[in-house]
Amino acid sequence: MAWTTFQIIVACVMLITGSLNTLIAKWTDMQVAKGRDDVAREFNHPFVQSCAMFLGEFLCLLVFGAAWLIGRRRTAGTEGDVPLVRLEGQIQEPFTYKKMLVFLPPALCDMTATSIMYVGLTMTNASSFQMLRGAVIVFTALLSVAFLHRQIASSKWLGILTVIIGLAIVGVSDMIFLPNDAKSNDKNRIITGDLLIIMAQIVSAAQMVYEEKFLTKYDVPALVAVGLEGFFGFTVLAFLLIPMAYMPAGSFSVTPYHTIEDAIDAFAQMRNNYYIVLGLCGTILSIAFFNYAGISVTKELNATTRMVIDSMRTLIIWAASLGLKWQPFNWMQIIGFGFLLIGMAVYNQIITTDKIRHVQRTVVTKIWRNNGDREVLVREDEAS
Repeated sequence: MAWTTFQIIVACVMLITGSLNTLIAKWTDMQVAKGRDDVAREFNHPFVQSCAMFLGEFLCLLVFGAAWLIGRRRTAGTEGDVPLVRLEGQIQEPFTYKKMLVFLPPALCDMTATSIMYVGLTMTNASSFQMLRGAVIVFTALLSVAFLHRQIASSKWLGILTVIIGLAIVGVSDMIFLPNDAKSNDKNRIITGDLLIIMAQIVSAAQMVYEEKFLTKYDVPALVAVGLEGFFGFTVLAFLLIPMAYMPAGSFSVTPYHTIEDAIDAFAQMRNNYYIVLGLCGTILSIAFFNYAGISVTKELNATTRMVIDSMRTLIIWAASLGLKWQPFNWMQIIGFGFLLIGMAVYNQIITTDKIRHVQRTVVTKIWRNNGDREVLVREDEAS
């Protein structure tokens, strides 16, 4: 079935904004500006960047609110006084505070995972960051077996094993392909960043398992789910920035007073370098459009197509990082990405044994027919 114009647009928007989200975040980390102590340094404020990301998710709730108002005005006078909202093919009921609070645990998981990943992004390459996020499949499957009592098919275990091999190749390549003038501290920093990104996927997997176990029972539009998680995540993390400014982190932190986070220093750097403000605004808008486009792709097409598009942005981020000379060429990453892509395809049943057998039969049949046609032509030539 051919894609409609709208489906092509939302797929392209998802691919572009998803790629831009990681690239903009890394570009923002590389900006240099004077902080509150008048010392110029790179913008290393992952928790502030996480707040920007949650603000972008919260925008999805505002979009839903606007759609709700438009739908209410259109249905006024035609369906009585009950403000029914038709969005995403469903009739939604008004939310209660009790229902809203079920989004708090996944928001806390999202807040933790995103913050850890942004810390890791400051230490490693953007391409490695995106590839290592594929580890979420492994941990989601393991937690699904433990808490959802799900039976994982042998083919999916094969996909998980392939993903693990790809992750190992990507991690090893980061340690091997370092510049000749790189110090041992640089290697330790990259290893730490990669490990933090993988650890964050454990929290992300816990979020997915929770959402599947507790949130699927509620008839909640996807835009509302994303928006509420963004609201809770932004609210909680914004309050946590206050104690973080007084909690020491030692040499691990590069803030003026070596604390976990320093929002005042972040705002000082924003004031001294407007490119940082531009980068944070880009993060907010890209994550908002990415979530909306991803929801639309799942609705208009299917979740498998969304996974394929999400995998493609890894290749775009890797190519862009090379083009911008943010990292040297690393041929092992191509192999690692290939294993990750195949593992995801096998896990999501895009590649199955039945499909492989079908392709084999098709190829053999075509070869047989071509050979048979050649034999007929040879016999006709000999007869003539």
